[in-house]
Amino acid sequence: MKKITDERLIMKNLKNIRIAFAVQSLGIFAILFYEFLQGGIDQMRNNPIWLVFMVTTVVLAYLSMNISVDSERTLTQSNRSLQISAIVTLMISLIVGILTANTPGYGIWDGAIIGGIIFICGLVPSYYIYRLRKRKEEVFEEDEDE
Repeated sequence: MKKITDERLIMKNLKNIRIAFAVQSLGIFAILFYEFLQGGIDQMRNNPIWLVFMVTTVVLAYLSMNISVDSERTLTQSNRSLQISAIVTLMISLIVGILTANTPGYGIWDGAIIGGIIFICGLVPSYYIYRLRKRKEEVFEEDEDE
């Protein structure tokens, strides 16, 4: 297979891929919505297409983070932003954990588990953005040295 070098054809190919992805996502969403109407949310989440939909959404979000960091105009202090993100994520997870633990029918362990999951799920993307910004800083420093 020959590599495409013409930028117009590359852009057209990317637009075609974006359209195909949108159609595929709408189809998956339609199937899941039908499952929801037929048997409720439990039947919808039991469908293996649910897993495909969730994985695709997470991958798209991470790829969008990469583009977002590359398009930042100014260099952001990666260490500072990671610290702020970690503190905010910790505060949110503590609040949700405490509220869960104080909800009737739930205990301290339930609050700790929910809070821990929220903390980990919030910290992973923050760390990923930190690594992207750190890599960008390193490239910027190499360009300045040359």
